[in-house]
Amino acid sequence: MTLAIISHTAHYRTSDGRIVGWGPTVAEIDHLSLIFKKIYHVAFLHDENAPRSAVPYQSNKVEFVPLPPSGGNSLKEKWTVLSQLRKTIGIVSGVLKKSDIFQFRAPTGIGIYLIPYLTMKYKKKGWFKYAGNWQQKNPPFGYALQRWMLKQQSRKVTVNGSWPDQAENIVPFENPCLTQQNRELGKSIIEQKTITEGANICFVGSLTEKKGFDIFMSALVDLRLKFNQVHIVGDGQLKEKYEQMIPGIVFHGFQPREKVHVILSKCHFIVLPSLSEGFPKVIAEGMNYGCVPIVSDVSCIGQIIKDGENGFLIMPITKERLFSILKKSFLLKNEDYREIVKRNYMLSYQFTFNSFLNEVQEKILQKEVMGYGEHIKL
Repeated sequence: MTLAIISHTAHYRTSDGRIVGWGPTVAEIDHLSLIFKKIYHVAFLHDENAPRSAVPYQSNKVEFVPLPPSGGNSLKEKWTVLSQLRKTIGIVSGVLKKSDIFQFRAPTGIGIYLIPYLTMKYKKKGWFKYAGNWQQKNPPFGYALQRWMLKQQSRKVTVNGSWPDQAENIVPFENPCLTQQNRELGKSIIEQKTITEGANICFVGSLTEKKGFDIFMSALVDLRLKFNQVHIVGDGQLKEKYEQMIPGIVFHGFQPREKVHVILSKCHFIVLPSLSEGFPKVIAEGMNYGCVPIVSDVSCIGQIIKDGENGFLIMPITKERLFSILKKSFLLKNEDYREIVKRNYMLSYQFTFNSFLNEVQEKILQKEVMGYGEHIKL
């Protein structure tokens, strides 16, 4: 069976001619190739230098098909969504003719016209993945429109979290991010991890207000840096403002997935005060390596993280609330920390690629599950 994936995932061409794309999506598609004969990934190809978070595909069953980039924050960039419409539909149409089933990844600017196009013009099997906050109260107009169109679908729509009163085609799905090797390494790290000699903390994501980076840094300023080490993984517009404000913080910039995991393995807490999210994969990755989540209570995050039980929820999302939680984290006893990280390690199984492949076969392809499973116990 041949799968066509249509997304806005950023890809780049390296100096030696290789195509690389955003690491988490590339890893997910590489694993999907285990249950598909061929995968075409139709996505944006940018004419600029690739960030360190971009990696090549490992599977020779994945073929990248470039789309002209469109969309953005400015009016000029938003106009490209329409100006590239004919070319985009032409490329997508050509790939769909060679495919047996599709996956469209929303929300994205091109979803405004590709969701109705796929719904009305394409008669073969397919499903939609909504990666944002499915229950967001005041989403941008484009996101709200795409969410409304997806609710009218007869095809399956996979979303983060389980929500009441949803149509039968709305299917809860976790974002996969952990391999069997990650699980084995995480188990060995957690067995030895303690906070008896102080704690390290990390932030992973874009350094923007939307991701709550300013709230995080402001809280650290007030705390006067009581953590042993603070690691910042990512880049963005707020970096220059805070880079010199607090000495001792390590700014790593964007990093490939393997290096992010190395940093997580050294930390005891991961802080993500995002204003809007689906369920960030890095929370599950942190849980796998012994990082207690300090995260916003948005979207379905509160369905996995229970305040005071296996992490701390930031609600309201303010500097004062985060400051209070960070102070509380200093008081966490080692035996309580050990209990939390063991519990979270077991919970993070649902974010493994093994679990994901089982879900795709059972809920999307409606085939007998091939038996991908967990083989690790604590």
